[in-house]
Amino acid sequence: MKFRRKIDLYLGYILATIMGVMVINVLWQVFTRFVMGDPSSLTDELARYLMIWVGVLGAAYISGKKMHVAIEVLPNRLSKEKQLKLKRFVNFIIIIFCFTALVVGGLRLVYITYVLDQHSPALQIPLAMVYAIIPVSGVLIIYYKISDIYLKQF
Repeated sequence: MKFRRKIDLYLGYILATIMGVMVINVLWQVFTRFVMGDPSSLTDELARYLMIWVGVLGAAYISGKKMHVAIEVLPNRLSKEKQLKLKRFVNFIIIIFCFTALVVGGLRLVYITYVLDQHSPALQIPLAMVYAIIPVSGVLIIYYKISDIYLKQF
C-alpha cells in the first residue's frame, strides 16, 4: 500500500509538471502568434504530444484513484458477495484489455516507429519516445487493478 501511494504521488507530480509545461507552451504559442506575428512552429507539435501524455498517463492515474467513469446500475442491485465477484471480473477484463491493447500493442507501436526511425516533423524527436507512454500507462493500470484485486479495494 505504501508503494502504491508513492506511485500515486510521483504520477501526480509528473502530470502536474506536464500540464504546467503545456500551459507555458500554449501561452508562448499565443504570444508569438498574436504579439510577434510569427507563430512558433514547435509549440503546436509539443502541445499535441504533451496532450497525448496527459491523456494516457492521466487515465492510469484516474484508474489508480478509482475515479474513472462507472455505471453502477447493475452492481447496486446485487448482493455484496456478487458485487465483489463482479468487480473482480471487471478488473480482470481491464487487466486483459490493458495487457493486449496498451502493453503489447503499445510496445509493437514503439518498436515499429523505432525501427522505421520515425521522427516528429518540427521537434525532430523520435516518435517511439512519444508513444512509449502507452505501454508504461498500461503497466501502471495493470498494477493498480492487480493491487485492487489482491487488497480487495473496490
